[in-house]
Amino acid sequence: MSTLYPLRFETIFKEKIWGGQKIKTLLNKDFSPLNNCGETWELSAVPGDVSRVANGGLAGQALNELVAKYGAELLGDKVYQTYGKEFPLLIKFLDANDDLSVQVHPGDELAETRHGSKGKTEMWYIIQADEGATLITGFNQPMDKEKYKIHVDKNQVMKILNKEPVKAGDVFFIPAGRIHTIGKGILLAEIQQTSDVTYRIYDFDRQDAMGNYRELHNEQAVDAIDYDQYDTYRTEYKEKRNESTTMVASKYFETHKLVLDQPTTRDYSDLDSFVIYISISGEGVLRYGHNHEEPIRQGEVYLVPACLDEIVIEPAGELNLLEVWV
Repeated sequence: MSTLYPLRFETIFKEKIWGGQKIKTLLNKDFSPLNNCGETWELSAVPGDVSRVANGGLAGQALNELVAKYGAELLGDKVYQTYGKEFPLLIKFLDANDDLSVQVHPGDELAETRHGSKGKTEMWYIIQADEGATLITGFNQPMDKEKYKIHVDKNQVMKILNKEPVKAGDVFFIPAGRIHTIGKGILLAEIQQTSDVTYRIYDFDRQDAMGNYRELHNEQAVDAIDYDQYDTYRTEYKEKRNESTTMVASKYFETHKLVLDQPTTRDYSDLDSFVIYISISGEGVLRYGHNHEEPIRQGEVYLVPACLDEIVIEPAGELNLLEVWV
């Protein structure tokens, strides 16, 4: 059997101007000595924030080192051929105690030209939302570049953006180019391309303790925005018990929901990719190989190497997981 196994990584905590306490109170992750936590990076190969293994014989090793050492055994042949030694996804939890800035991410081509980076397509799974919480995604009316620029110049961009009420279990797919922001009172899981390129469009005229406004990137954003208006911005799915429900299938990642209350075998022998488990609620055990197991609890993320063809998930009560692959 390979030396690889389901890998859990040390959480990277990020204090933010808009961060809160739910990472600690709802996900049981201690971010002290930080005053708040806006984001946790659970699985990251972003330079300067590379995840390190927290469990088993590979503890302490960095994700990029594992990719370089194990290659297709970890990633899958297809993924390795496409991305080489770059791990393609970034997994986060976000706690918005205040509104995040309105922003947009460039697509692959523009990001490569300007920043030597991948673009950023992402999705959100709402774990918890305070009553009345909303987020913004896309436009609420027909739009074009010139009409958009007029609203920006008049500081009226919020008038043309689509606002969505949210509750736990809601899913939003955010392709590169779609304007968006997470509103106050939302805790979510985010799955995205490995990229940290963000163009900030509007920040609610907030000032820091020194009276400074955060930098905006409106000139860069104009060429990155998708100006189409869509009929719906919400991802609909029908949850099924003890089997996989597809929520998002894109060229960058697929995300499925697993709601389990009995032991379930996941057969990945036909899948040429690693698998990521994101535990939304509950706890259980991941069994693999010959009598090997790893515990999984709410708020934990596991990277299952492509060389493991079968995982048996045994929930203790009800276990809710997001299941992601490329």
